[in-house]
Amino acid sequence: MKKLKIGYSIQQFKTERKHFMNDPGILLMGSGETIKASYKQMNDQPVDWDLSDNPVEPLRRQQTTLARSASISGPGTFMGKATRTITFEPSQREGWWLNRTDLPGSLPIRVGISNVWTTGQIVSNIVLRSGNPHNYVRMVEHLVSLRMGMGIDNLTINLDSGDPPLFEQGSLDVVEALEQCGKVSVDRPVKYVTVKEPVTVGGTYGDFLTLAPPDDLDKPQLMVDCALNFPTAIGKQRIIFPLSAELTKMASVARTNTSLAKVIYCATIGRIFADVRNLGYNKQNVSIAGKKRYVNEPRLQHEGKALEAAWHRAVLDMLAAIALIPEGLFVGKIKSYKAGHRLDCEMIKQLYLNQVLVPFEEYTGK
Repeated sequence: MKKLKIGYSIQQFKTERKHFMNDPGILLMGSGETIKASYKQMNDQPVDWDLSDNPVEPLRRQQTTLARSASISGPGTFMGKATRTITFEPSQREGWWLNRTDLPGSLPIRVGISNVWTTGQIVSNIVLRSGNPHNYVRMVEHLVSLRMGMGIDNLTINLDSGDPPLFEQGSLDVVEALEQCGKVSVDRPVKYVTVKEPVTVGGTYGDFLTLAPPDDLDKPQLMVDCALNFPTAIGKQRIIFPLSAELTKMASVARTNTSLAKVIYCATIGRIFADVRNLGYNKQNVSIAGKKRYVNEPRLQHEGKALEAAWHRAVLDMLAAIALIPEGLFVGKIKSYKAGHRLDCEMIKQLYLNQVLVPFEEYTGK
């Protein structure tokens, strides 16, 4: 695959804010011209909530697992009339694992890019699978994304089906359950990875995703710049923040968003499809946006503007793909514009195909 370097002048780079990126760097996938245009559109879009100066949490040194177990239940995501239960268990294995307790003899599924089966068709979501084609879990993003912000390195998530529960509080129930479990240290160091220079993947709708190394090597962190542009009441939203446990919990209440048109589609024509017929979506657990206004009350408002969609996209969707890097936790900068699960997972795939991920220690030379 040919790599293209997209150049910007030094003056452009100097006039850019510290945490903004003007340079897509190495293009791993997509059109260079389209990405240039999209970069301009995103950088011209105002920032609605800038938390880039929030205190930085020092990188953890020792791995952790849970101190005890906890279970939570709720209506199924794809089978809304059925109650589904998930249980969080301590684990001595490195990484996050999904275990289908209803499939005796099936091996647990490691949370990693090599186990991504699909990102959905009608309902966009990340599906992980391993071995037996029945050994899968759908809509995993709202669970596995928390690997990035909760400070828990090793655990097993037991599920009684491939259909996790859907909660009215987004992923807050999951966050609170993990907090109740507590954490204990494991005698293994936490591993961190980054990229040596910015890398970008572009989609077909002006969407792109860029990963870059951190600005400050003495206080490395994960800084996110995420922007949306929807032709609905969601409109344009942009947030900038450093990942932390505090912001992860705050953002965990953000629900999946959908358009009123899709709600009508699912209630009519969509009923002929098995994946849609029994969806557990309702006005409490999904944010619904019409052309000019929301059907239900949006969350996470800042200075009079609802930013629920941006927080959901950044923390519970995009970071789920970053959590699919099993070798370690990513540190650096992420710039996302109009992207979704498919492009997110393509980025992680391209990182491996092009061998551009490196241990953070190798990048710093320490």
